[in-house]
Amino acid sequence: QVQLVESGGGLVQPGGSLSVSCAASGIIFSISEMGWYRQAPGKQRELVAVVNSGGNTNYADSVKGRFTISRDTAKNTVDLQMNKLKPEDTAVYYCNVKRGGFPRYNYWGQGTQVTVSS
Repeated sequence: QVQLVESGGGLVQPGGSLSVSCAASGIIFSISEMGWYRQAPGKQRELVAVVNSGGNTNYADSVKGRFTISRDTAKNTVDLQMNKLKPEDTAVYYCNVKRGGFPRYNYWGQGTQVTVSS
């Protein structure tokens, strides 16, 4: 049974930093892509940052230059370092792991709250 355990997040003032981490367990077939998505109240879930098995990353334009995603393939963990946080970064952040080849899968974490407020 695949389980994603997220940690980190919390409350920070504008301009501050936070990190969120995710550890995937129960993975049998290698992960193609790991990453983070977020959902703010009243909005759709959106991509924040993802990294594939080759180490290639993709960031939302709104976080480029401020957020950094890193992945430990051997440990099946993914971290998101968030700097220069803005109030509009406030959201529930969800870890995601997926595999594109057979057998396909797509798993989500339970979400962790990030609040940026003074």
